Amino acid sequence: MHRWNFECAFLVVGVSAWHGQLSPTFYDETCPPLRSIVRGMIAQVLFNTDPRIPASLIRLHFHDCFVNGCDASLLLDNSTSAGIDSEKGAPAKNNSVRGFDVIDDIKTAVEDACPGVVSCADVLTIAATESVYLSGGRCWTVLLGRRDGLTANRTAVNDFFPRPSEPFDQLKNKFAVLDLNISDLVALSGAHTFGTAHCLFFRNRLFDFNPTGAPDPILNTTYLADLQLFYYIDI
Repeated sequence: MHRWNFECAFLVVGVSAWHGQLSPTFYDETCPPLRSIVRGMIAQVLFNTDPRIPASLIRLHFHDCFVNGCDASLLLDNSTSAGIDSEKGAPAKNNSVRGFDVIDDIKTAVEDACPGVVSCADVLTIAATESVYLSGGRCWTVLLGRRDGLTANRTAVNDFFPRPSEPFDQLKNKFAVLDLNISDLVALSGAHTFGTAHCLFFRNRLFDFNPTGAPDPILNTTYLADLQLFYYIDI
């Protein structure tokens, strides 16, 4: 990534100084085709090469926003001179995020159309909302005008980011810190996958829950049988 990291960070400090608050019309005059560029780039990848990309871009935005807010700090690479310990490879969760190359391509297209105007943070935000729309969800107007972060916070990722193995109450508490409720937790967790998930995160519930040598008793039996079948097909 990585080529846009510092360019984004510095240009938006200047841009944001002209606008005190987030606005749905932030780029209406400076980059009118912004949303159509982002939507077109994602659609091209979605329909031609990678049907998983909408979920991956939503996940990128979620991972970015959960630590230090939606500032694109997740996009920053390691830099000894700048004192940056990248969030990307944090073992708590970010070591499996993907889609950075698509964000690179989107940012390149946006820069070609509107050089030095749009922040990486807003590119991530729009990419997430357009991914929802292209996956059959609703379309809404999102507030724009975010500044890009100049530093990453790998420690916060490891300490505070929700892990798939955590109990529900612990997950609920971590979301509540950010004023997110149970509906947000369920929606954001589901948006990570759009129907595909890694078996290692839930296989214990299929075969050896807690560990008892038996499945999780609260699972619907028909659904359980389907998941067990898919698990064996997958391996």
